[in-house]
Amino acid sequence: MTSLSKKTVARSNAVRPVRRLNLGALAIPILVTLIAGFGVLMVYSASCYIAQTQYGDRFYFMKKQLIGFILGLFAMLAAGFFPYRKLYKLKWPALIVSLGLLALVFVPGLGVENYGATRWIGLGPITIQPSEIAKFGFILFAAAYASEDPQRMKKFTGMLPVLGAGVGICLLIILEPNMSVTMCTGMLMIAMLFLSGVKIRHFLIIVVPALVAVPVLIIMEPYRLQRLYAFLDPWSSPQGEGYQLIQSLYALANGGWFGKGLFQSVQKYRYLPFAESDFILSVIGEEFGYFGIVVLFLAFALLIVYGIRTAARSKDFFGFLVSAGITAVYAVQISINALVVSGSIPPTGIPLPLVSAGNTSLVITMAAMGVLYNISRNGEGLKQNRSGQTF
Repeated sequence: MTSLSKKTVARSNAVRPVRRLNLGALAIPILVTLIAGFGVLMVYSASCYIAQTQYGDRFYFMKKQLIGFILGLFAMLAAGFFPYRKLYKLKWPALIVSLGLLALVFVPGLGVENYGATRWIGLGPITIQPSEIAKFGFILFAAAYASEDPQRMKKFTGMLPVLGAGVGICLLIILEPNMSVTMCTGMLMIAMLFLSGVKIRHFLIIVVPALVAVPVLIIMEPYRLQRLYAFLDPWSSPQGEGYQLIQSLYALANGGWFGKGLFQSVQKYRYLPFAESDFILSVIGEEFGYFGIVVLFLAFALLIVYGIRTAARSKDFFGFLVSAGITAVYAVQISINALVVSGSIPPTGIPLPLVSAGNTSLVITMAAMGVLYNISRNGEGLKQNRSGQTF
């Protein structure tokens, strides 16, 4: 080989990006799959009795959850390898679809009412919960808008589109009514504005009215006040508003340190309402005990840590905001659900993501985690070459 060709090869090697296996990124889909698979098992355990008595099939809810799990795996796989930067172009479609789906729940014949709330769209045997889609639609819109021109987010007028989108989504959700998801979306909106770099004085202009709005919304609806009273003293209404919280506390107490064993929950036998959805953590606590809950929350925490790490190491501002938003909404939902189940905040209906029954939440959350993996894989999957340049 001539000296000229050797120099050419050396120069080529100096600028060629070197790929390495990103084990940190792989942890995201692995953790998601394990948690969601555990959720399928727990949905069966929590729902087998009521499924048998109501539908004559003890696997009724498990079958639905298993379908959602399989669809979620495909969605996570697709999102994991679809170039995430192309999502940037979908900011307006994502917002319009989110608002449109939320509005459709109020259309007679499409909206499905359950327990006094219209939160679902019915398409034959399929029901869709638009609020689960809207949260991630808002993340995509806010991230794309803010990253388009980061400097305009420092102006009050510049952040108004993100604020308007978030408030519009919150208003449609509270009209269903669904205060828990409204609060979750509101906290997500505040987090996205903060991460986008809005000035502190502008941030306070948003936060203060939001804090004032919470007690106002509680006072406006008598049932919310009743839930607040039940939280303060559940034993004052043991057969009414305090019933669910008392049964949840019974389940957690019955579990002790190591639980009664898989499928051995007593509270799921019509004692604990919504055992397979909003209060599935109570059944997990009863069957696996305090130790089991700690292990589960370690898995949650590990996934959140990888989400934060992905955001911190993202190669662009758009990837940072998307990964931070996905991680934030996941962490907020877990926190609210755990606080409700343990009686630390007033009862409100919000599922435990990736675990509670509900296909819309499961599929959308797994797809979002696929995007998170995508950003992590692209942000950390390359190392520096010899010249010190990062690819």
